Amino acid sequence: MTHALAFPTVSTVGSIDTYIQAANRYPMLSEAEETRLAERFHNDGDVEAARQLVLSHLRLVISIARGYLGYGLPHADLIQEGNIGLMKAVKRYDPARGVRLVSFAMHWIKAEIHEYILKNWRLVKVATTKAQRKLFFNLRSLKNDYEGIDTLSGTQATEVAARLGVKREEVVEMETRLTGRDLALEGNADDGEEAFAPIDYLADSRYEPTRMLENKALARLQNEGLHEALQELDPRSRRIIKARWLHDGEAATLHELAAEFDVSAERIRQIEVKALQKMRGVLAAA
Repeated sequence: MTHALAFPTVSTVGSIDTYIQAANRYPMLSEAEETRLAERFHNDGDVEAARQLVLSHLRLVISIARGYLGYGLPHADLIQEGNIGLMKAVKRYDPARGVRLVSFAMHWIKAEIHEYILKNWRLVKVATTKAQRKLFFNLRSLKNDYEGIDTLSGTQATEVAARLGVKREEVVEMETRLTGRDLALEGNADDGEEAFAPIDYLADSRYEPTRMLENKALARLQNEGLHEALQELDPRSRRIIKARWLHDGEAATLHELAAEFDVSAERIRQIEVKALQKMRGVLAAA
């Protein structure tokens, strides 16, 4: 294997089946060949040696990616992400550790595929922490033991939690994320005129142009009505209402106004109540 080898991709060979056939044509390496190529790459920077290591393990990526087809993502995309993991493994592989590349690369291949699934399986992330990611894939795997069941019952959730060594609440939460589905915000043109898409009730109508004009007009009317209602009060009542309700800072207390007008706090309260009643009458008649 001394000649340059082209790196096949699904897009270059035309179909997933053709790609798999092309990948399977690259021979597996013996341990001695693998060690020699790895040393050439790490010691001499021989990129061709690295490419041969990758090509000889493409079938491994295909096999691993096939195990994740249940997530509804394209097999070609899973393989592509797995190949990225394989290349990362080749870059870090050290034959002196006494481990074959096939064993070392499996972790990197799965890690890239896992990352891809978590980013693309749902629009909203279903797992963000390391523990959640582990639970995500373990739960998916264990649910296969409960054939014909889409959602775990309370007893089954408890059993799964015990098997995975996590809290039952964590299993229930992840189960909810797994069984949830994405909804399009925009409606479908074929749904009919009476159909409502999520965007219809999620939109903030406060900033819809017509609503903004209505609110502005209502605020103007309220301000004008409040001004007219205040003009109907005598100066002392007007002062009390402004100090108690229309202030810029802290509201004046009854005792502070009592001292200002040299009356009791109870008298200030009575004036305030009567003034508010009169203003309500003026506003209602406006």
